[in-house]
Amino acid sequence: MRVSTQISLLLAAAGAHVSAQDATTGQLGDAAAITNNPENVVYKAILPRSAFFEPAYPEGGNIEGEVTARAGDGGKGVRFNVKLNNLPSTGGPFTYHLHVNPVPVTGNCTETLAHLDPYIRGEDPSCNKDAPATCQVGDLSGKHGKIQPGDDLSFEAEYIDDYATTVEGLGAFFGNRSIVFHFPNKTRITCASFERVRLPGGGNGDSSSTASSPSSFTTPPSSFTTPPPTSTSGSGGDEGSATASPTSATSSVSTGAAAILGSGAGGIAAVAGLVAMMF
Repeated sequence: MRVSTQISLLLAAAGAHVSAQDATTGQLGDAAAITNNPENVVYKAILPRSAFFEPAYPEGGNIEGEVTARAGDGGKGVRFNVKLNNLPSTGGPFTYHLHVNPVPVTGNCTETLAHLDPYIRGEDPSCNKDAPATCQVGDLSGKHGKIQPGDDLSFEAEYIDDYATTVEGLGAFFGNRSIVFHFPNKTRITCASFERVRLPGGGNGDSSSTASSPSSFTTPPSSFTTPPPTSTSGSGGDEGSATASPTSATSSVSTGAAAILGSGAGGIAAVAGLVAMMF
């Protein structure tokens, strides 16, 4: 029974390790949480009157509304406030993201390029909302939920995103970029550029910030440049662990545990080999 228990523990641990290796993060690691965004800086993106994808509104019109962004409490993260009306009556749920470029004067949403992705994570596989630091910085709907229109075709959401920033100079800064709304098949419905909102009194805000950066970074986040569209599969997540009792029946299993857990995808095969040796 005790041998069986130890084998089960090692199998679970090895499986967890392999699963963690299959997780996705950016080539530059997980996104850094910004902890000191200037509290008196506000950006807003107001959607245009006409949709970029005209078939979504055969009789004219567009999604109506705006996205406002300001620092979270104490400068931690960015508080996004999304207010939308006149959403398409079919085709949802809809996604939306921060994109690299602002909208050109032509209104061509294609020219906003790809999602804001300073850590070079890529779009595939899809964002895991339970591990938002591993998602693209710009994937707001992936981290905070897709747009599900109400019966009146409206939608409202407010949330804190820890990884976007209102600090100019950081790769996760979006104040000179855009937000784009999509159908599930990635067709771009409409888009709008963010613009700085001048607050009463004319204050310009404090542009200092503190980023909680992964220790593996060799380049500080302040010097990141936004990369071209790319897709990268990496590894990350929680690693499993197992503890074997120091009995004679399980000593061989216990001795090889560290090597098994460090062997990635070969871990389960190694456990199987140990089991064969024991019986």
